[in-house]
Amino acid sequence: MNLRKDLEANTLNGLTEEEAARKLDAEGFNELPSTKKRHFFTIFLDIIKEPMFLLLVACGTLYLFLGDIREAIMLLGFVFVVIGITFYQERKTERALEALRDLSSPRARVIRDGKERRIAGREVVCGDILILNEGDRVPADSIMLTCLNLLVNESLLTGESVPVRKAASDCEEEMGRPGGDDLPFVYSGSLVVQGKGIARVTATGSGTEMGKIGKVLQSVEPEKTMLQKETGRIVRKLAIIGMGLCVMLVIILKFTCGSWIESLLAGLTLAMATLPEEFPVVLTIFLALGAWRISQHRVLTRRVPAVETLGSTTVLCVDKTGTLTMNRMEVKQLYSENQYWNADPSASSMSEHFHGLMEYCILAGQTDPFDPMEKAIRQVGEKYLARTEHIHENWSLIHEYPLSKALLSLSRVWKSPDGPNYVISAKGAPEAIIDLCHFDETRALEISTHVSAMADEGLRVLGVAKARFDETGLPDSQHDFEFEFMGLVGLADPVREAVPNAVRECYGMGIRVVMITGDYPGTARHIALDIGLESPDQMITGPDLDKMSDEDLRQRINTVNIFARVVPEQKLRLVNAFKANGEIVAMTGDGVNDAPALKSAHIGIAMGGRGTDVAREASALVLLDDDFSSIVQAVKMGRRIYDNIKKAIAYIFAIHIPIAGLSLIPALMKWPLVLLPVHVVFLELIIDPACSVVFEAEKEEADVMNRPPRNPKESLFGGTTLIMSILQGISVLIIVLGVFAVTMVLERGELEARALTFTTLIIANLCLILTNRSWSRTILGNIKSPNPALWYVLGGAGVFLMAVLYVPPLRSMFRFNILHPVDLAICFSAGIISIAWFEVLKMIKNHKRISGKE
Repeated sequence: MNLRKDLEANTLNGLTEEEAARKLDAEGFNELPSTKKRHFFTIFLDIIKEPMFLLLVACGTLYLFLGDIREAIMLLGFVFVVIGITFYQERKTERALEALRDLSSPRARVIRDGKERRIAGREVVCGDILILNEGDRVPADSIMLTCLNLLVNESLLTGESVPVRKAASDCEEEMGRPGGDDLPFVYSGSLVVQGKGIARVTATGSGTEMGKIGKVLQSVEPEKTMLQKETGRIVRKLAIIGMGLCVMLVIILKFTCGSWIESLLAGLTLAMATLPEEFPVVLTIFLALGAWRISQHRVLTRRVPAVETLGSTTVLCVDKTGTLTMNRMEVKQLYSENQYWNADPSASSMSEHFHGLMEYCILAGQTDPFDPMEKAIRQVGEKYLARTEHIHENWSLIHEYPLSKALLSLSRVWKSPDGPNYVISAKGAPEAIIDLCHFDETRALEISTHVSAMADEGLRVLGVAKARFDETGLPDSQHDFEFEFMGLVGLADPVREAVPNAVRECYGMGIRVVMITGDYPGTARHIALDIGLESPDQMITGPDLDKMSDEDLRQRINTVNIFARVVPEQKLRLVNAFKANGEIVAMTGDGVNDAPALKSAHIGIAMGGRGTDVAREASALVLLDDDFSSIVQAVKMGRRIYDNIKKAIAYIFAIHIPIAGLSLIPALMKWPLVLLPVHVVFLELIIDPACSVVFEAEKEEADVMNRPPRNPKESLFGGTTLIMSILQGISVLIIVLGVFAVTMVLERGELEARALTFTTLIIANLCLILTNRSWSRTILGNIKSPNPALWYVLGGAGVFLMAVLYVPPLRSMFRFNILHPVDLAICFSAGIISIAWFEVLKMIKNHKRISGKE
């Protein structure tokens, strides 16, 4: 077959330049349409609807009203952070589509006006005649008119690591779906790894399979994390309660004391005490620093909120090709004359028995291969046969018999400079090689048994044969040679070394691992066995999936962990089905076909080294070194972050109870005001770094890797956490109110009472920080756990407290009296007593746990 015959006979003139220009005007460029950009004001209106945004603006305005410029600038600065994050998300979607456009618009060789031309891929139109050669990226969906040994890698679209064989179309056909051998269709973005061909373009731009993925990707919106949703609810409720109490106090005081200034001052102090402006600060800082910490494990964070969500993952959906496997072929096993050879990377030599098999296997392949299987075979030859007589660099290739539908093998005819004979090497499907060797039924059955044994190991099996020919004129068919069977070669896409252990660790953390691949069921099952996937005998294929209703699918996915022959839309459907079942879904992948599912999952995880730009742009996390085990470390970090956010919010809630109580109760009881705005600002100087930097730096709890994921419906701040936090706050409030009341009863004056009460509150605040570092270890048990930020906060608080107590101008500003050593001792004792019960509770729990183990 000669691909140039049609051209030489002038039967494939292609389009004229005028026709191509008209089609380009009518159809548009061969690229994905740009994202419809939202206007600045549309984005801005969406932002200001968010309760966190409104809270930040309200708190910042409140501080401006009070004249506290520093606090106002800090809080209003976060407004711009929120706007920046939103615009970043908008731009990220554009980049994902731009990456798709770049990938789907390579250079192209076409025939126009009967002449071969090289044009930009974006200028290809329907009806163009394409010339495809080894190494070319297919510029548009096309139907093959003629081809020679054409193998195309469609893994970006199907997930199949093995290139598929193409055949010429006998008639006009509608484009089918990608995947499978001997189809006459080639697809935009796929890669020609062997052979050549001529094709007619049938679809361009958004009409291609790649374009359909782009449309789906454009329509998928990343979902808010559970933490974002819950924090929003907490902030909204506390903001309403705080503002309600503020208004109520102002009105009550106006009618009881008659002074608007005093009433407004007390109301604003209460508002500052109850409005939890630290919540959005905590969320932003914890996730930003968490992303930095995860990057130390070679994991890049693209969507910061996903850092926390990763710790609550219940299902990890894994793409096989390039994620579990290396996305490259390796020779794993050889068979020749009843002997097997298994690949051993550490071995430096190969048994002489298999040298002939590898010699003719190499002769049957390309001299400078692009095909991954051909590369793998040549690499084995270079390693084991380099210094033997079995490598023939000086032989001349005389003729090649291509693959055909009738006979799935190819033969290459070589001429040695040292002899008159032709040497023929054949390689192909085992059944084709058996046919070429003219075996009888018994011998054919014997070889087929070995083929089946190798295929059961998940290997792609090739047969190899040799022949010699003395005559000068070569026959028309491979069948006319007298072939001698040389043996079988088994290849596979190897599993990444760290994957089996990482899967075991996932199971230890209660995370279910699910494989979703476009590859064949047999290959998927074998990989599942290799990595230790649960229930490898249960499987759902793409065609099975199409027959299921959404309800049936939601039922079946509870027990099935392998999904094979799955197309891109089905991956997205599976992710959505898991989400509908209430699972927190993480999805790993590296191909274009993974992008919609990566974006739809709660956490999309792309491969940074081997992954495509499209997958990386659509994902929340990127594994920079493609190490699957890095996911385990990221999960560990995610759980640590969630625990620490929980501790920080519990502390914030606890400390605001005594602050709010001291702002409200004295006013209602007609006592002198204990806390003024300056006191609340001083407390915030301790609370802000404590709830952000100190708790963020805390190490993970001991059981972080051995407990199951938290229930997705479990509240961040509910149940035991809420009760304990309230009890901590109430106990501190009782103690500080007691100190104030006793001091007033003893008639030691308003200034001294305020100084004693405030000092006690500061000590209790520091004790709350220490006790909330861990809800399982006591303060003394946790003291050795390193946290430099903690000592800076404790030391800074102590220095500032001494300054406001003993520096006259500051003491006057805070309206304090000087305290004596005995007064300080009382404050320290009262502050420690306020949280002592919680330390005792921890000791009791630890004792019960140890007793239970014994």
